[in-house]
Amino acid sequence: MSAVIQLEGLTKHYGSARGIVDLDLEVSEGEVFGFLGPNGAGKTTTIRLIMDLIRPSEGTARVFSLDARRDATLIQARTGYMPGELALYGGLTGIEMLKYAANLRGGVDWAFVEGLAERLDCDLSRPIGTLSTGNKHKVGLIHALMHRPELLILDEPTSGLDPIVQRELHRLLEEVRAEGRTVFLSSHILPEVESLCDRVGIIREGRLVTIQQVEALKESALSHLEFHFAAEVSADEFSSLPGVREVTAEGTVVRCTVSGSVDAVVKAAALHEVLDLVSHEPSLEQVFLAYYTGESGDAG
Repeated sequence: MSAVIQLEGLTKHYGSARGIVDLDLEVSEGEVFGFLGPNGAGKTTTIRLIMDLIRPSEGTARVFSLDARRDATLIQARTGYMPGELALYGGLTGIEMLKYAANLRGGVDWAFVEGLAERLDCDLSRPIGTLSTGNKHKVGLIHALMHRPELLILDEPTSGLDPIVQRELHRLLEEVRAEGRTVFLSSHILPEVESLCDRVGIIREGRLVTIQQVEALKESALSHLEFHFAAEVSADEFSSLPGVREVTAEGTVVRCTVSGSVDAVVKAAALHEVLDLVSHEPSLEQVFLAYYTGESGDAG
């Protein structure tokens, strides 16, 4: 598949403060890409550089093979963007603001907009200034989605949304992917990323530390296994096996921590009578936290 987003050596400094450093990243057409990191890691800085809202100190950003600086207008016409910090026209109703934005784009299918509002439970008749944070967020999502963009860039898209609306948004994003369109999703809500994304990139202190398929990332993490045997088994039978980090034996119970494949451990256990096996599979949250030992909160 062709790359929709290509970042090469992308760097942004805010005076003496760090934004992002030497970021290399590609997002393919038709995928949902999760961009992970806590507040201050550099997620929003990266998105603003892609959207040409700020300019890089070094490096380049390309979207649809177009230069993010020189061709910003062409890129933005094909992109739906919702920032983490919305700035909407408080004196306008949702309908008025969306129609204004639609006219700037040369028109949209208004029946589709109304369908989005219904699915997201958004009352577009009220002045935006009277809406709660969550309801303003819904207007921002509709604005990003309403022209059926080829690329969706969403910065913390479910912030402030109730669980029912979050699930509906997830369904909308799955439909976007099914249509072959692309989503770049910044988030620190790990269950959301785990359920939605094809690949994830983890950013730490402004630097990209890994990009992997979600399942591959989890498989590379530590698994915790607990075997209950019919008779006592020595820990020595497991301690030298590939990937085994820690083994403890207490009576007929053996516990071990395994990095990567658990195949060798399971085969060794099968030489004995196993009464029960408890497997604590790693979540994406555990993987993420492993990358963030000693995290910091610089600007970003």
